[in-house]
Amino acid sequence: MDQTHEHDEHDRSHGQAHGQQSHGHANGHAHGQANGHGDPTGMNPEGVTDPAEFWEARYVANRGERGQVWSGRVNAAVEREVAELTPGSALELGSGEGGDALWLAAHGWTVTALDISATALAVGAAKATHDGLGDRITWVQADLAAWHPTGEFDLVTAAFLHSPVELPRDDILRRAASAVAPGGRLLVVGHGAFPPWSSHREHDHDALPLPTADDVLASLTLPDGWTVETCAQVDREVTGPDGERVTLVDAVLRVRRGV
Repeated sequence: MDQTHEHDEHDRSHGQAHGQQSHGHANGHAHGQANGHGDPTGMNPEGVTDPAEFWEARYVANRGERGQVWSGRVNAAVEREVAELTPGSALELGSGEGGDALWLAAHGWTVTALDISATALAVGAAKATHDGLGDRITWVQADLAAWHPTGEFDLVTAAFLHSPVELPRDDILRRAASAVAPGGRLLVVGHGAFPPWSSHREHDHDALPLPTADDVLASLTLPDGWTVETCAQVDREVTGPDGERVTLVDAVLRVRRGV
């Protein structure tokens, strides 16, 4: 996840280059905030193309004094969109170090958390055990580019699935929708605009705009029977890398499958 910083987001930054499909974390990670103020758009200066290699190296190299990359906090949009839902089974795509998964488990959900990085999953699993949530979360190492759901869930989430390495984000999100049980929800949260400190602002003037919530909804090509509950660009205040208060924009989509 590409985490933006200070805030709760877990940016996973896994995914493709630019364009709708490319903005998203391929195997997701991140959750919570970074120890520093990294670039949520996840620039890849060394040109690594293998998602597993890229994300594992990123988690190993950026763990900081606490032994983790992100803050461990739940993403603000996930908390807001899920807080009033009745807990059930949840699938999180791109769980990173488990900020969202841990929050969901603490609020009564039984969670399956998928990420490509073994290091990130180990951090989340250790925290779950420490917090007495080990029996509520199943941690699965998987490359979302090749992943296909094998069951249905009451809630499927993908938060900040953005990535600097190739990732078929639209295909992944369509598969995610197919994993939603009747009456369940799909929640997709992404960057609605590049943060002021993003490397893209300086080096990637040709990058396509990040997909809006409406763009994500259109790309899902949902069949009849789904209801749109949230489809919005939502402002969020965070503290930037230099201690300044900055307003970021999240693209938030929550849809419900018919019973």
